[in-house]
Amino acid sequence: MLRNYLKIAFRNLLRNKGFSLINISGLAIGMASAVLILLWIQYEFSYDNFNQHKDRLYQVWNRGFFDGKVQSWNSTPKILAKTLKQEYPDIEEASRVELRSPFLLIVGDKKLRTRGGFVDPGFLKMFSFPLIKGNSKTALDNVYSIVITESLAKKLFGDEDPMGKTIRIENKDNFIVSGLLKDVPTNTRFSFEYLLPWAYMTKIGWDDDFWGNNSTNTYVLLKEHTTAASVGAKIKNVTIAHSKGTEQNELFLHPLSKWRLYTQFEGSVAGGRIAIVNTFGVLAIFILVIACINFMNLSTARSEKRAKEVGIRKVVGAEKHTLISQFLGESILISLLAGIIALFIVQLALPAFNAFTLQKIEIQYSNSYFWISAIAFILFTGLLAGSYPAFYLSAFQPVRVLKGTFKAGHTSFSPRKVLVVIQFTIAIILIIATIFVNRQIQYSQDRETGYSKDNLIYHFLTEDLEKKYPIIKSELLSSGVATAVCKTSAPMTQGFSNSWGFEWQGKDPKSKIIFNRFCVDEDLAKTVGLTIVKGRDINLKDYPTDSTACMINESALKIMGFKDPIGQIIKDNNVDWHVVGVIKDFVLQSPFENTEPMVIEGARGWFNVIHIKLNTQNSNAENLKIAEEIFKKHNYQFPFEYQFIDEEYAQKFNDVQRVSKLISLFTALIIFISCLGLFGLATYMAENRIKEIGVRKVLGASVLSITTLLSKDFLKLIIVAIVIATPIAYFIVSKWLQSISYHVSVQWWVFITAGLLSMLIALITISYQAIKAATANPVQSLRSE
Repeated sequence: MLRNYLKIAFRNLLRNKGFSLINISGLAIGMASAVLILLWIQYEFSYDNFNQHKDRLYQVWNRGFFDGKVQSWNSTPKILAKTLKQEYPDIEEASRVELRSPFLLIVGDKKLRTRGGFVDPGFLKMFSFPLIKGNSKTALDNVYSIVITESLAKKLFGDEDPMGKTIRIENKDNFIVSGLLKDVPTNTRFSFEYLLPWAYMTKIGWDDDFWGNNSTNTYVLLKEHTTAASVGAKIKNVTIAHSKGTEQNELFLHPLSKWRLYTQFEGSVAGGRIAIVNTFGVLAIFILVIACINFMNLSTARSEKRAKEVGIRKVVGAEKHTLISQFLGESILISLLAGIIALFIVQLALPAFNAFTLQKIEIQYSNSYFWISAIAFILFTGLLAGSYPAFYLSAFQPVRVLKGTFKAGHTSFSPRKVLVVIQFTIAIILIIATIFVNRQIQYSQDRETGYSKDNLIYHFLTEDLEKKYPIIKSELLSSGVATAVCKTSAPMTQGFSNSWGFEWQGKDPKSKIIFNRFCVDEDLAKTVGLTIVKGRDINLKDYPTDSTACMINESALKIMGFKDPIGQIIKDNNVDWHVVGVIKDFVLQSPFENTEPMVIEGARGWFNVIHIKLNTQNSNAENLKIAEEIFKKHNYQFPFEYQFIDEEYAQKFNDVQRVSKLISLFTALIIFISCLGLFGLATYMAENRIKEIGVRKVLGASVLSITTLLSKDFLKLIIVAIVIATPIAYFIVSKWLQSISYHVSVQWWVFITAGLLSMLIALITISYQAIKAATANPVQSLRSE
């Protein structure tokens, strides 16, 4: 019996090659697209899951009440980890983790700047980063120990054994290699090639015991049989208690399983990257459903050609469930063929997909779970695609079929039309969403940043640069390389510090508003092109007291409520800063968010960066060549490593542009698959009405009238889809835009454009078959009459 069913299935496929090709290719493309998305989703959920103690690992977060809202953040006081481990027996291990800007590592003549950081000795006990050589329990006990990865060892020492070898860091201190790590996997939040002991942070004075300085990440490993809820309740008020009430932030534990996807909190509700994952999950479902709808439509459209087969089978005793099994088997067979093709497509597409998403997704053929999942996926697709046709075909009445009185699919309402409407409703919603996503990105890119990004570079300070800064600045200016130079606490595209502890006259004692904190020695407005609204720039040459001067932005002025801000005193960290100027708001961090209030403090602050405004009278290549010579003369141990501000600002859009392009790609595939099904239906319709068209032509009908006749029924379905899709898309888009502070408005021309575009796509898809049928020779179609 099974052999007979397989023969019939293959004969049907070969007898109707065109429809079989459309069916299989549509399913294959849909399945391949869904598999790619599902592989990406699985990779996103796999982050840090390789850790042996993953169920007991937590990150400590802060939660506080600011400006009338509950806010959460993952930076904590440096002293927290040590306190938790000492005072709470339920915590087995704790570690601070501070992955910093790359240090310069020197081995002989080799100089390499790569990413690493400081951790407590317990880090290697908590996390599963296995040591090839060394002891994870003692590798970071010595203040001058360093643990490196295999790849870094290869770069620095070649094929030599790195254990016990010396690495000089920042041309300052020597460290002994005490451990060799396997390379860190890509699916982890920890990106490093070396680890240094936290004790070194303490030795060089970068550590502190201030409970108000939230500047590092704290991770804890709970003891077995201990619940996060019980430990969380115990540590909730640790900061409040140890700061004697000066800090009113609560602590809570965030589990490893949510580190990657849940990084934003609205009160106690976590969100973040999970929204993107959910969006692509819905896309995968849409693609698969639309591919299955094609199968359903084409199978039921061809029902008349298989009606006699069903009738004869029923007459000779076949039961309904037997016919259902047969047709489901055929659909599973088609799904299997499509699945094999889809696997080839996925394998071919993976390198490009990985390069685009910057991930290392691979198909694990040796994993039995992969094959179980693949078989289940094929069966699910086959059953989903074949369910409606199976029940539809098996329900034919043999008497009507064999008498020749059976006609299918010619009613004004049919499930097939509903399925076409569903297909294009989904496609139109995605077209509208894609347009709005791209408009939002462009809107943010076109946003006025508030400063001049062009010809502006920055270079991180080293100890030698800090000491010789006045000479370097003088030579950069006198050589004509730069028109202005200044030191700052952070690059213009980043914010290294913020605080809610600023005080000023008239401040509400209950007010708790977060301000960005930025530091500059002088000439910030001149160097980066800020617009001064009131007062002046910080200027140490003409105003020696400007070491404690500060500037505020317009957002800060609005909050502070100064009628005349110049000369007002703002207290921060026990320093009285006097306001000398007000600047126009500028974008420091996210271009998708509103500008936050900011205080820019003068030369008494701290500095990490030199900003240089290159002279436009020279080419950038000339400027950079001379600047490199100046830096090497005064900072010869370190390479000249600079970053253009405009390039770094553009990188802020990389992730969202990547997501946008992926959405656009999969939307295009959904439209293509929908059109593939529409093309198949148009082909069948033209074949089914070939004699009617021949009669109409003989009676004088024009090509245009026949084309219109064949197209109008489909266009009516597209119009219904537009009517349904528009309000749904409006709701989705409006809700998404409300989550973005700086966003475009919802404009109706987008919905009209999407509707017209979908009609045009549908018209182009069906016009070929319609025109072909309309221009056919009626003699050929009527010859048999």
